Amino acid sequence: MTATAQRTPPPPTPRRRGIIARALTCIAAAATVAAVGLVHSAAAPASATTGYTWRNVEIVGGGFVPGIVFNQSEPDLIYARTDIGGAYRWDPATERWIPLLDHVGWDDWGHSGVVSIATDPVDPDRVYAAVGTYTNDWDPNNGAIKRSTDRGETWETTELPFKLGGNMPGRGMGERLAIDPNDNSVLYLGAPSGHGLWKSTDYGKTWQKVTSFPNPGNYVADPSDVGGYLGDNQGVVWVVFDPTSSSPGHVTKDIYVGVADKQNTVYRSTDGGQTWERIPGQPTGFLAQKGVFDHVNGLLYIATSDTGGPYDGSDGEVWRYDTTTGTWTDITPADPDGFEYGFSGLTIDRQNPDTIMVVSQILWWPDIQIWRSTDRGETWSRIWEFSGYPDRTLRYNHDISAAPWLDFNRQDNPPEVSPKLGWMTQAFEIDPFNSDRMLYGTGATIYGSDNLTNWDEGKKIDIKVRAQGIEETAVQDLIAPPGDTELVSALGDIGGFVHDDITVVPDAMFDSPFHGNTRSIDFAELNPSVMARVGEAVDGEVDSHIGISTSGGSHWWAGQEPSGVTGAGTVAVNADGSRIVWSPDGTGVHYSTTLGSSWTPSQGVPAGARVEADRVNPDKFYAFANGTFYTSTDGGATFTKSSAAGLPTKGNIRFAAVPGHEGDIWLAGGETNSTYGMWRSTDSGATFTRITAVDEGDVVGFGKPAPGRSYPAVYTSSKINGVRGIFRSDDAGTTWVRINDDQHQWAWTGAAITGDPDVYGRVYIGTNGRGVIVGDLDGPPPQPTEEPTEEPSTPPTEEPTEEPTEEPSTPPTEEPPGDAACAVSYQVLNEWGGGFQGEVTITNTGDTPINGWELTWTFPDNQQITQAWNTQLTQSGAKVTARDAGWNSTIAPGGTASFGFLGSPAPGSKPTEFTLNGTPCSAAG
Repeated sequence: MTATAQRTPPPPTPRRRGIIARALTCIAAAATVAAVGLVHSAAAPASATTGYTWRNVEIVGGGFVPGIVFNQSEPDLIYARTDIGGAYRWDPATERWIPLLDHVGWDDWGHSGVVSIATDPVDPDRVYAAVGTYTNDWDPNNGAIKRSTDRGETWETTELPFKLGGNMPGRGMGERLAIDPNDNSVLYLGAPSGHGLWKSTDYGKTWQKVTSFPNPGNYVADPSDVGGYLGDNQGVVWVVFDPTSSSPGHVTKDIYVGVADKQNTVYRSTDGGQTWERIPGQPTGFLAQKGVFDHVNGLLYIATSDTGGPYDGSDGEVWRYDTTTGTWTDITPADPDGFEYGFSGLTIDRQNPDTIMVVSQILWWPDIQIWRSTDRGETWSRIWEFSGYPDRTLRYNHDISAAPWLDFNRQDNPPEVSPKLGWMTQAFEIDPFNSDRMLYGTGATIYGSDNLTNWDEGKKIDIKVRAQGIEETAVQDLIAPPGDTELVSALGDIGGFVHDDITVVPDAMFDSPFHGNTRSIDFAELNPSVMARVGEAVDGEVDSHIGISTSGGSHWWAGQEPSGVTGAGTVAVNADGSRIVWSPDGTGVHYSTTLGSSWTPSQGVPAGARVEADRVNPDKFYAFANGTFYTSTDGGATFTKSSAAGLPTKGNIRFAAVPGHEGDIWLAGGETNSTYGMWRSTDSGATFTRITAVDEGDVVGFGKPAPGRSYPAVYTSSKINGVRGIFRSDDAGTTWVRINDDQHQWAWTGAAITGDPDVYGRVYIGTNGRGVIVGDLDGPPPQPTEEPTEEPSTPPTEEPTEEPTEEPSTPPTEEPPGDAACAVSYQVLNEWGGGFQGEVTITNTGDTPINGWELTWTFPDNQQITQAWNTQLTQSGAKVTARDAGWNSTIAPGGTASFGFLGSPAPGSKPTEFTLNGTPCSAAG
């Protein structure tokens, strides 16, 4: 896959994940591997020791779920694995999935790809995950087995001497990792890349190759793609046991193993894995994607396909093997419509083992097919069938209200209906304790039903979204405009969303144009309703690579394109929304003064440069390419090359301009063993000063200033003073505090980060498979300080233009002068148990300056102010009097003055009547 983990139809052409493939040293291991001694914690979103609470922006799903595993001895203990976004455990109390691998960090990011998961039927507290994302050099590290004795709350890790491919072709086959149901100290792992079958006899601590196993597999999706995404041997793909062949406490004797070999796809051991044989009489010509053993009747079922999936498969069969008679029976469902597909998603009803189900692993048009048999495959019924083309009769009702965007902005177009049942369905499981319940994975979500046996009564089953808590999107860019829109995201596979409320799933993804992969997005800082985004299709063509909005993202239209555009590139919108600069793939940098309806080539800047806009001056744009910074002061028409030297020339390099501060730019990026760090310019890129504390800088963004300060809070995913993490600085980079911890790392976080312009302390973090993470302070913000200096640790190239750092020598007048024409905005910015943070903004709506001010109001619910900044404030009972602080005593016509405060016990009702200098003001908010 690409860096955006493409998973939606039609199937993508995988490419190198270049932005995160780094030259890290791989550690060679011997054939027997000892466990490392690190224990990582991974729990539900909770308050970190850093004073932050972490959660996801609600999207629900957004990626491929190749595996769902039910524990066979404890009801409601269910695990799901994703290809790039870690593993999850079902919480029956909340009916949400709990992420389990958020501890995976920057250097071991590949461990967020889970190729298999196993839950112990003897000791349900034990769970194991086989992790590793790529089997080629895209992932610099080897795979590993993670083991937990507390259901994934904490983990220990055993490194393996080979790679695993959680995001490789064939990842939906399996499960490759299996626990002996009679002796749970014994585990087996089917390995890719010709490494064969592996075994542990000490609960996964150490592993040895099963040298007696005869076949490591030989199926390669594309033998010509040597070293590429399609060029690996998919290997040994599943292991199942016959638990009746031994007694508890003894190794299970009868073991069945599936192999990616079309001529020899199923093997068996009858002596606990000492010796192995190819099962005689087995079908040939296909790969056994799934194997399920019915221990009640002594039957092995296999579902086969001509490929390992998940994007392809045009033929296959379903077979039943009777272990008593040694007879194979072809039970392939006959499709009267002539559709061609392979089979996967094989499952058995453990309460009624004559009932089995199987899925057409891939059928893009009109939809996947699901088959059900209640007589061991002798006869079948299907979930839909034609009732006179193009109409179909459906055995199901489909409810996507929990994730309405799953219709992909499409209407019914018979015989296709919207939403689809799914695609890439290799995980399909009936609850072993409840015949009515099933769950299945698709390329975008998990669906489920709680009335499955309605099927057998001729009634419709109800299929609903069951992915709540799973957030698997790959984030490319983020913007947080001031005002009502909280966040706008640029995502892989599903385009992106406008979130007016980050706790609510949006109704629809971007459209007009639809971009499967949105690469870059921007808005006009002084006119946030103007936005632009650029993207491309997951596969195929798009109406346009650029979308424009003048309604804050509620409506979009497709812009025109300069000649030669082949891909998205990056886009920037100037401060007032009057100009757009676009650096697309395939041609040079262009600018538009017509909201994308026409374009003019920019001069003096190389093709492919990354572009950004100044957040104050509408005439200024910036660009960066190959270690050189460029500045435009004429709205993107021409760029001038900066003489600044020492900036990184390769690696993941990103920069951002500071809201409210013209010419203030932060640049982060580089590559290990090369120039790597963070730099700041306060002169529009003419010179840059390195932030010395930052060892490795990767992405930087800005949010609302801390109480008592005027410079935005700075957020970054970086390595600072030897520690990798998410950091915040409230003093323009002079000091930094790490705000995440080792339990909340989310693998690779180098694509996007931004603070919230309206809520101090809030930060949005883009991940590569764990969606958008949002962090909030879990208590009151830090105590305000005196007006801060905004100089970086090394002096900038020009003097700051902020307010003076000390109060004037002459004290402010005690008595407020004259009348005033004014509007007052009162806002609650944060609240917590027993307190809240507020902000008051006074706007001078008159024609003459206000020289000195005194604002009064009365709290309707007797709230008490405990602390205030940028004002001299007193309170008597419910009445509050706030005077200017001296340096902010003058408010020009049309200008504003703001101050903040902390209050208790709760925000209560807002005051609605304000008096400024004895004159009533209108309440603006």
